[in-house]
Amino acid sequence: MKKILSVILALALMMTAVLAMADTSYTGTADSQIGGVGAVTVTVTLADDGSIKAVTVDECKDTPGICELPCEKIPAQMVELNSINVDSVAGATLTSDAIFAAVKNALENGGVDTTALMEKKEVVVEKAADETLEADVVVIGAGGAGLAAAISAEQNGASVIVVEKMPKVGGNTILAGGAVNAVEDRSEFAVKQNDSVYWHYWQTLNGGDWQGDPELVMTLVENAYDAIQWTKELGMEWLGEEAVFTVSGGLWPRAWKPAMVAGTGFFDTYTKYIDKTDKIDLMLNTKAEKILTDDTGAACGIIATGETGNTITINAKSVVVATGGFAKNVSLRMAYDAIWGTLDEKVLSTNHEGATGDGVKMLQALQADFVQMGNIQLLPLGDPKTGSLSGNIEHGVDSRIFVNKSGLRYGDEGGRRDDMTRDLFAQEDALMWIVMDSDTYPTGDELNNFGETANQLVEAGRAVKADTLEELAALMGVDAANLVATIDEYNKYCIGGELEGQADQFGRTLFGQPIDNGPFYAGARVPTVHHTMGGVRIDTLCRVYNENGEIIENLYAAGEVTGGIHGTNRLGGNALTDTVVFGRIAGESAATGK
Repeated sequence: MKKILSVILALALMMTAVLAMADTSYTGTADSQIGGVGAVTVTVTLADDGSIKAVTVDECKDTPGICELPCEKIPAQMVELNSINVDSVAGATLTSDAIFAAVKNALENGGVDTTALMEKKEVVVEKAADETLEADVVVIGAGGAGLAAAISAEQNGASVIVVEKMPKVGGNTILAGGAVNAVEDRSEFAVKQNDSVYWHYWQTLNGGDWQGDPELVMTLVENAYDAIQWTKELGMEWLGEEAVFTVSGGLWPRAWKPAMVAGTGFFDTYTKYIDKTDKIDLMLNTKAEKILTDDTGAACGIIATGETGNTITINAKSVVVATGGFAKNVSLRMAYDAIWGTLDEKVLSTNHEGATGDGVKMLQALQADFVQMGNIQLLPLGDPKTGSLSGNIEHGVDSRIFVNKSGLRYGDEGGRRDDMTRDLFAQEDALMWIVMDSDTYPTGDELNNFGETANQLVEAGRAVKADTLEELAALMGVDAANLVATIDEYNKYCIGGELEGQADQFGRTLFGQPIDNGPFYAGARVPTVHHTMGGVRIDTLCRVYNENGEIIENLYAAGEVTGGIHGTNRLGGNALTDTVVFGRIAGESAATGK
């Protein structure tokens, strides 16, 4: 019996020791200004000594194309440094903050004292050696225009190096709704839509108050449909004709929609292509500082700063600048703004963190010519907390209305973007509600243009939902009688209404089905800085000009860093068209020396 008791005691002690050494896991969630309630869920595993053994992000509801990098990088750093106080990922601050909060919540809710784990520890990076690289073409910027240019240059026989200061590809394109305006002239579908390349041309010029360069605009619209076909050849999937719609401020139903949400489809396609070729090198966390020129003034490469602070010189036959705009640079947009009066930090932006005008500064050093820098576009569609376009419940112009804090419509929701934004600034607190019914969301689980469901937006508090308009008004905090009367009047102009086919009191002519199919949805929106239409002067071959009207040899530009295409106001759906059309041209010109 004594022997048996001794064995039992020994086993008990062993089990106690094993349990003492066992890892312990904790699960936590955190809200996000992008993904809303419970946007991020994590599991944190601590070793028996209290150190961090593993951190995994189990779920992230934030914007696709943005959340992936911080979900990978931040947990790895927490384990490496044994600290939950690590650096955010540039360009994904809101997702980073949500991960930090979820990890802290997981531990504290599990009774863990996080004092030691909150100690800030910097990652020690040894500076790499300076280096010199060679390529036929160097592209500055890995957004939509930059990667289109890189692939186009490679397809035209060039070796290419792409440098991107951010830790990921995508720029503003990956945050966009993904729509591309394009017309296949003389097709049956264009005839059915009463559309044409010339009508697209005329609306683009007229929508920008005729400040756009007619040759650049014609290049844009004539090559738009072929640009979509080019992405298809690369492997990108698009929805069919039945999904073509009118983007806010697009003025016509000619916007084609990718199969993948937001702008993620472009980069899924572009990066897969780049991975398969050995002629394109992509260098992230690499900031271009200067465009090099030879004795004749022709571009011949760049100087960049690498991830560890080392200097990287890239000698190239041609340089393509595709650095995007400057909507995130408050001082620049305030200095150039010729439309709005003030664009200080109180006015939020849809743009990614890297949209700070770096290309403008490098091109100014070469005395490049700039046009229409004061033309800065705002949208009335920003998230009230972040300025982001995500969280927007709308799908297309003809399915929704805008009402102010009194529950009243106040302008043409199918008009120009600048007009819609001016109308919104005139409303109380410059805040409006987008209101629509369930025609677009029959179950609430259908996705908006940013990969979010209506049910998720309601759960996150970014939208409200009710079975009746009176109940919706209460959730919105607006006058119920005003909202009901407003929608009753609006419905008269919709399909089947007594005033169908007529323009309403605001001049609106784009109407779809009436708003009469509950449950009903509403989401709050504010003005937000969206696009800087001004930029460096180019021609139809994307060649850059100096202040004397002369071509700067071997220097090309594409995308939002350029000016002269959109005039005072860009049509919704034309920006991504711009990136593909002129990105392709810039790449071909740089590779062939046009």
